[in-house]
Amino acid sequence: MPELPEVESTRRHLVPVLEGRTLASIEVGRPRMLRRQAHPPDFVGRASGKTVRRLGRRGKFMLWDLGDDLTLVVHFGMSGRIRVADPTEPREPHTNVVWGVDEREVRFVDPRTFGFVACLTPEELDAALVGIGPDALDAPPTVDDLAAGLRGRRPAVKTALLDQRVVAGLGNIYADEVLHRAGIDPRRPAGSLETSELAAVVREIPAVLEDGLAHGGTSLDDLAYLLPDGRAGEFLGRLAVYGRTGQGCPRCGTRIRRAVVAQRSTHWCPTCQR
Repeated sequence: MPELPEVESTRRHLVPVLEGRTLASIEVGRPRMLRRQAHPPDFVGRASGKTVRRLGRRGKFMLWDLGDDLTLVVHFGMSGRIRVADPTEPREPHTNVVWGVDEREVRFVDPRTFGFVACLTPEELDAALVGIGPDALDAPPTVDDLAAGLRGRRPAVKTALLDQRVVAGLGNIYADEVLHRAGIDPRRPAGSLETSELAAVVREIPAVLEDGLAHGGTSLDDLAYLLPDGRAGEFLGRLAVYGRTGQGCPRCGTRIRRAVVAQRSTHWCPTCQR
């Protein structure tokens, strides 16, 4: 699933393509992509012909400010990504939404269709984002915030960090990396962390995300995520634990272990993480 560095990398690449530009045409190839729009015809009706004033983001939600109290929301789901292409280029399979902008097309490709788009009023946007926690990059939680979010929780700390109500934007890859840097076993009960350990997690959340963002995010071997210009994110080779089962920990050399925690593949160093 594209996580915060992938969404933010995409947003930054789209700024010169979309900001100040008019959405001259909109095509929706799969009605399922509009399932978060209460009245699906509103999507094209509201957004068509509007100028994108600003591209923002909240956690994994990309937010296009269209003015007139309207925000176009894009969520990538499990397999979504955006491609900027010449209209003469053949469209990839699973190109589900296409915006025509000047002489280019902005294409939302999503094979598994867990992503969605919607064009929302302020009230609808507030409802869509209700319960979303502090942004992991732009407004990371304080130690007190994180302590309150984890207090008394018995599920694994890895599971708790994936809860978007606790912190918005962390996903499976970067949660593993944060916990490795913080020296915390991802299987530990979330409520068992001491203040010093919480402080380490709070410190490492933005640090790991900034590192991922600096390298365009993480494109895995399946290349499900690519930047809008078609290039792969380059953070894969810099991951310390995620996807490195059986390889040596870059800090101590111990073999990285893998387990399934709350149905998510989880990686850690049994020496460095306690």
